[in-house]
Amino acid sequence: MIQSRTYPLTILALASLPLLAQAESTQTLPTLYVDAQQTANIRPVTTYESPVSNLEFEPRIDLQSRNMAEAQGDVTIRGGIFEGTGFRVGSATLIDTQTGHYSAELPIAPEMLTRPDILIGADNALYGFNSTVGTISYGWSQITDGGSLTVGGGDHDLNFQRIHHGRTGQLGESGEWSWGVEAEISRSESDGTIQFGDHDFDRSTGRLQILGPNSQTDFFAGYQSKFFSWSGMYTADRFDDAQGALSPEYENLKTRLFVINHLQGYNEDSYFEFTATHRRNTNNYILDARDSVHMQKLSLLYDKDYAKVYLYNHETKISSIGFSGLHQLDDSIGINYSGQVTADEIRSSSLNKGNFKSRTYYKLSLLPEYCFKRDSRESLTVRAGATFDDTNRGNSHLSAISDITWQHTHPNGDSESTFLSYSGSSQVAGYGAIGGDEEKGIFLSNHDLDRETSQNLELGGNIKRDKWRLEGAIFYRWDDDLTDWTMDYDTDDGEYARKANAVDIETYGVELIASKRWETIEAISSYTFMDKDEDYGDANVDASFYALNYAKHRFTLGAIWTPSEIIQFRIDNEWRQNQENSLRLGSDSALFTHIGLSIYPTQFENLELFFAIDNVWDDDFQDVPGTPGRGDQYSAGVTFSW
Repeated sequence: MIQSRTYPLTILALASLPLLAQAESTQTLPTLYVDAQQTANIRPVTTYESPVSNLEFEPRIDLQSRNMAEAQGDVTIRGGIFEGTGFRVGSATLIDTQTGHYSAELPIAPEMLTRPDILIGADNALYGFNSTVGTISYGWSQITDGGSLTVGGGDHDLNFQRIHHGRTGQLGESGEWSWGVEAEISRSESDGTIQFGDHDFDRSTGRLQILGPNSQTDFFAGYQSKFFSWSGMYTADRFDDAQGALSPEYENLKTRLFVINHLQGYNEDSYFEFTATHRRNTNNYILDARDSVHMQKLSLLYDKDYAKVYLYNHETKISSIGFSGLHQLDDSIGINYSGQVTADEIRSSSLNKGNFKSRTYYKLSLLPEYCFKRDSRESLTVRAGATFDDTNRGNSHLSAISDITWQHTHPNGDSESTFLSYSGSSQVAGYGAIGGDEEKGIFLSNHDLDRETSQNLELGGNIKRDKWRLEGAIFYRWDDDLTDWTMDYDTDDGEYARKANAVDIETYGVELIASKRWETIEAISSYTFMDKDEDYGDANVDASFYALNYAKHRFTLGAIWTPSEIIQFRIDNEWRQNQENSLRLGSDSALFTHIGLSIYPTQFENLELFFAIDNVWDDDFQDVPGTPGRGDQYSAGVTFSW
């Protein structure tokens, strides 16, 4: 629990940061801004870097972790649920059709990707795929010469190592073409910040790149193995023992990913991008029933005696082809487009009760735009189009996309813009929700779940100045037949942990993001308010694990302070007040702080010594209701770059 004395300390530390900015420094800080990197810390504390590291401090993202973000983190946007968020790499969205819990399993080294864009509203409707609320979109970076070696460790027997290297060269004699190769190996292990919180991770990735005058082609292969555990990870307190101890649960994940991506520019402002992917994810899940009380509860679910370990085995294979682009007809008229075809199949020891075990998805979006230019500095852009979603296993859906944006740019580069948008999107539920048993088991499916649809109405704008920026939006989203996982305390179906149910839900929200730059410091802050109205129809629902697990008030504050060339201090903070939830034990509010300190000794060129703390106040807030929160973690290490 947060002690009251920690709040004054945090407020004092944060309030003093602008004063510290008066110190002299020769370094510039180009990273922390509204439309750039939006978290101060890049390196995680508990393991090696991954694409989801530190997303919990992104203003638009709520990351609800079990164990840690890199182990199993549900990434939600603007009060949605984990399956409403897509992860797009190039022009293809990578999904896991067993469950959206594994959509973030991207075995890609962060150096190989650009910083993510958070696509919402009309942009999500245009570029997203099977993601109703938002999409985290990454591009492929250009390979550069050089690399780094990192070695570190911390308390709870944490140790981690990482090596990355890239090399480039000229292709042919014209000087217009070049090649690049890049590889990375990472691993980490620890006993975890709570009992039964251990992990053992490793990742290997490689990439070949061809650069032309107006093109970039990437060939990628990656593999990641993750073993981790957490008490009550998915079942919360359904299988606690006589002393109230939660049953340990284990995940053993192996992900293989292959990607081919080609980006081509033409006619100055036009481009197209093509992406082909194949992803295979195997998952062994273990519910460890350690005593007679656990076994008695499990016996309510099954017709035969089970051993002390109950095991689920799953494997999904997913292949996708995606494309997107902009064809500029002239200075005023352009056509935005995007499409994707994905085919999946699942082999599972438990998700074999549904109506099918394979599915093909289709999506096509067209969004023409017209730009009215009053002069070279003021414009009004109107976009109107539609997106079509379909599968070979259900109904199709046609959704409208539209927005109007006014923008004014000053001679010195300052600008203001305002927009109004309306968009629709849809998706279908994964096999975890529709492929399991409807009457008995730990997780009950619902074979009658329909296509989920979402509509978003939004008004917003931004102001950009040389030293500060402000961005804000008011949005209203209504979802029909959204798949949620719920609990009914009075059920006669046994001691199942959760059940898939459909809900109609309305979300109202206000979002503000501001950033400011001084001489030696950058800071970014955000505030979000949300409220929801829900209707589960005839379902008996006492509590919601996901759809109603959201922050009514959320405040983030990040800062980077560089007082000299040899020291850099980074801090990220999140304070939240969640909607009350009967499944959550402890407080509905939380304060999380992540601190990083880097020292660059002048005696050793390209050497960094780092120290970091995650969850400084040891807040035990339950990100997922009923599942224990993480503890504090300290780590330190060294990085040598070349």
